[in-house]
Amino acid sequence: MSAVDTGTLGVVLAASAAAALAVMLVAFAVGTAKSLHRIVDVAWGLAFAAVAVVAWSLAAGHGDDTRRTLVALATVVWGLRLALHIARRGRGHGEDPRYARMLARARGNPTLYALRKVYLLQGALVWLVSLPVQVAVLLPHPVEATALLGLALWAAGLACEAVGDHQLARFKADPANRGRVMDRGLWSWTRHPNYFGDFLVWWGLYLTACATWQTALLTLVSPLVMSGLLIWGSGKRLLEQHMADRPGYAAYRARTSGFVPLPPRRGPGTEARRG
Repeated sequence: MSAVDTGTLGVVLAASAAAALAVMLVAFAVGTAKSLHRIVDVAWGLAFAAVAVVAWSLAAGHGDDTRRTLVALATVVWGLRLALHIARRGRGHGEDPRYARMLARARGNPTLYALRKVYLLQGALVWLVSLPVQVAVLLPHPVEATALLGLALWAAGLACEAVGDHQLARFKADPANRGRVMDRGLWSWTRHPNYFGDFLVWWGLYLTACATWQTALLTLVSPLVMSGLLIWGSGKRLLEQHMADRPGYAAYRARTSGFVPLPPRRGPGTEARRG
């Protein structure tokens, strides 16, 4: 491949797959021991961080040092923040209803089903989604305008995600908000500021791998897959199904953008509920 040593790329791809698999297998062992498979959501962020560290170390002497370090660091920061946030959010709670329902429908051994359908599947997705990171660390080109734009998108996405998560955590911590719909701050502009933030992060990291048309084409599948997961897969779609029957959610949905942040709509049936 132009500009990237294909032999080193093969090593990075294989080692990154091994790193993602190792994190998921450790998570599987812990989740099985605790009968708490929601731990895989913590492992999701940790696996991205592990892939970035492995790719960064193996790319030494091949990729531009500045690009290599910036891309790896950005991925590690995003992955660790997400893992810590999910770990704090889930502390003291039981199994995630998504995994409980999934395992209740499992045919055969539910533990092996969880290994295949939860841990190994998510490990494969980590490897695929992180493909731009694995390629970008090997690019010998100095950081150019496209990469800088990508890092700016990453920063905007991280901020959107972190602020949204913080606002929601504070809202839930107030007993007066029990059973109410969060419709303040970023959540008044989009029903999913955290998912939109992820969307920006991964399109931004994709742009860091676009120094050549070959690498841009090779890695395009990654942000497309992540976008599909966030909007139509296990992100927005499942969460809205879970929230559909909550009092006030229909009005919130009517006035608030489903994904891209936009000013709240006003009109009949969309009035904000006041506490």
